[in-house]
Amino acid sequence: MPPTLDALLASLEAAKSRFGRGAATEVRLLLDQLARHEFRAAKSLIRFHETLLFLRAFPQSAALVPRIERLLNSFHERVAKLRDLGVDMSAFDDFDTSGIAGTTMQDTLNFEAARWLVRRIPRHVEIAWDDYEDERAMGSTWPRFIPLLAEDSDVEANIPWRRWLDSARGREREVEWLVRCFEQLPFENSRLCAELYESLRLPLRWDLGNLKLSRTRSWNRPRQFYYHNEPMIARSQVSLARELSQLAPRLTKLSRREGESVMNTIREVMAVRYRELYGTTLGDPNSVVRAVLARGVVMYFWNLPVERRLPLRAYVAGFTLKNGVPINYIEAIGLCEWIEVGFNTFYTYRQGETAWIYAQALRCLCALTGATTISVYPYQIGQNNDEAIDSGAFWFYRKLGFRSGNKDLENLAGREEQKIAANPQYRSSRKTLKRLAEAHVFYELPGSECGAWDNFSTRTLGLRVNRRMARDFGGDSARIRRASVAEVSRALSVSLSRWNSAERQAFEKGSLVLAMISDIRRWSAKEKQAVIRIIRAQAGSSEMRYLRLTHQHSRLREELLRLGSKG
Repeated sequence: MPPTLDALLASLEAAKSRFGRGAATEVRLLLDQLARHEFRAAKSLIRFHETLLFLRAFPQSAALVPRIERLLNSFHERVAKLRDLGVDMSAFDDFDTSGIAGTTMQDTLNFEAARWLVRRIPRHVEIAWDDYEDERAMGSTWPRFIPLLAEDSDVEANIPWRRWLDSARGREREVEWLVRCFEQLPFENSRLCAELYESLRLPLRWDLGNLKLSRTRSWNRPRQFYYHNEPMIARSQVSLARELSQLAPRLTKLSRREGESVMNTIREVMAVRYRELYGTTLGDPNSVVRAVLARGVVMYFWNLPVERRLPLRAYVAGFTLKNGVPINYIEAIGLCEWIEVGFNTFYTYRQGETAWIYAQALRCLCALTGATTISVYPYQIGQNNDEAIDSGAFWFYRKLGFRSGNKDLENLAGREEQKIAANPQYRSSRKTLKRLAEAHVFYELPGSECGAWDNFSTRTLGLRVNRRMARDFGGDSARIRRASVAEVSRALSVSLSRWNSAERQAFEKGSLVLAMISDIRRWSAKEKQAVIRIIRAQAGSSEMRYLRLTHQHSRLREELLRLGSKG
């Protein structure tokens, strides 16, 4: 009796993690059998899809790659057949399974993401009017670019919104015309245009068809493949201390054109996964660097353009290609020698050397930023994040050498380790894991000041500024900004008349914090000049230069830690 579809899928899922003699042949035979099967259930087809993607990223031999690619390139036909059978397609819209070729997606995107998507695949995007009811928002915005609409929308009920839209747009597609209208609004600040568009909460629907940006076909041919003919590197084999002590990886600066290509890739990667990250939507193509690492791994990193930078911290985003397949995204936000790192491996690839690849990401980030203190935000390890609790994320970081920034939780982790040592079958309870996820965890490189950043948060610093505004300026934002600029300008003996607009904005933001340093007037001339260089660098071409300058100002670092640390 031939094996069932479920048995074949289970065999393929098991075979993807077997290596050595005969492993590739076993996978090839299973692929040939599954290629002949007609799938009649969404979940079975999704299992096949995810295993194919894993094998494309972690192939056991060169002979497998063309087979896998052929199956992926025609996968949309299998999805179409399933739809023709009347199968429930809702499983294709789950958070971890969206973006498969042949399916459609729907989301309410921010303006930059919407504009990019409409430009990228204009014939595949439409407004999901059947899921939209916020007529009040249309009445507040559309009269700006539809003449005389206010005559109707301000006083009448049951406005025929789409008739007005159709009369104004002519032959241009609805969503393209709307995006263009928002782009042309006479705002000096592009953020105002984005905020106005986003107030509509307009749902967009896009058909993936057999597009290259679908998860199914979102891969490219690397210059050289890495084939896995030996077992993968397990977490227990990874030493962060050893990896971070190696020579820094080479970071190659890309051209503007190459950077644009990278930014398009990551936007595609995120769009088909219902994810938006500040730095993937708004990244600066002029800042992209590439690191070619071992085992078929290539990483890209970039910063933010001047007009989108954070007030205090420097920002880095990135992602990893494994044999040309995007398998994760990376985010780091830092100040002085400290960076807070977010790292998310996509569900499909979590069995694929995640710890080793994470170590390579930290190597690149430390080389790029100069950081010596690395922290992980509580959400990453399980705070309000059931997925991280279920996966035991706290122990992933703990076994790599991270410690809790909270003394009580560090002691709790130590007691849990003792229980595990006494009984290897012991597992921390969900209640314990949730408790352990209540604080940042830290990894400090040799030479770092241990514990210096344990209680620091820019949120704490920002709230301190706001309490000062409420106490001394009657809650008036404009007053505290003017007063802080005037006070800090006098203290640093600086005239802003020759500074450009971006530099003046950076000075205004920085002065809100600097004004709380009571003895800044008594700083040496050298220290004051260094602060001025830091502020101007925040508005300069290299965000990493700004970050590295904050490393070098020990007195400013001391004050930032004082103001941003909980007592």
